[in-house]
Amino acid sequence: MSSIKDRQRAAARARLEKEMAERATAAKKRRQRQAVIGSAAAVVVIAGAAVWIVTALRDDDKTSNKAGAPPAGTVACTWIPVDAGSGAKVKDVGTPPANVPNTGKATLTMNTNLGPIAATVDNSKAPCTSAAFTHLASKQFWNNTKCHRLTTEGIKVLQCGDPFATGKGWRPTDGQGGPSFRYAEENLPTDKNPPYPVGTIAMAKTQQPSSTGSQFFIVWGDTPLPAQYTVLGTVTSGMDIVQSVAKAGTDNANAPGDGHPKKEVVISKLTMAPA
Repeated sequence: MSSIKDRQRAAARARLEKEMAERATAAKKRRQRQAVIGSAAAVVVIAGAAVWIVTALRDDDKTSNKAGAPPAGTVACTWIPVDAGSGAKVKDVGTPPANVPNTGKATLTMNTNLGPIAATVDNSKAPCTSAAFTHLASKQFWNNTKCHRLTTEGIKVLQCGDPFATGKGWRPTDGQGGPSFRYAEENLPTDKNPPYPVGTIAMAKTQQPSSTGSQFFIVWGDTPLPAQYTVLGTVTSGMDIVQSVAKAGTDNANAPGDGHPKKEVVISKLTMAPA
């Protein structure tokens, strides 16, 4: 009898162990399914969040671009303040607008004591320089100023644009003045040979970058200057006037072939107008 009972107890224990193992296996499978489902849900949530973030950032970028981008047909210019306290000779006439046209052309006209000199300016190539000239011309910045420098050796240019170079006679400070702002160089003739051919109007500057102001030079003979000076435009009429000044020579005040032009050039009025 005992052996029969023992066998019955063993069979019952085996069934119980089997049921427990099956339940454990089923529970493990449920946990695995739940983990997979939970992971998938998390991936969906994360993916949805990522899509929302990317979309939001893209919308923010669009909004930012719309808010910060200059209007069509214009470009943003940076005007760097120049403090008269630094020792520079400054004529303060404010600054041009932040956004300026970068399409179309303008006509620069200098009425001088020797006759008019005109040039074409391409706004798409030198928009900030053109805007600076338009602003300064509107303030009569160059009215009654003289071209203070002529070079006849190596470089062949007539330099003008100092608002303080006025009246008869020459002063040691002629050529040191400018506006109360500076700006970056543009339209550099790096692919030209020579970089500055006859008839070019280019901007004078110091050896420092972004030091363009109001002074400019008219090239009367092909000039192999380094391509570091903004090309503003090209003379279309009046080069015979510049050539006559060059022919009269310089007083060599700075060096042989470099000084004040012996034939004085006074700009009575400089204007900029749409071409």
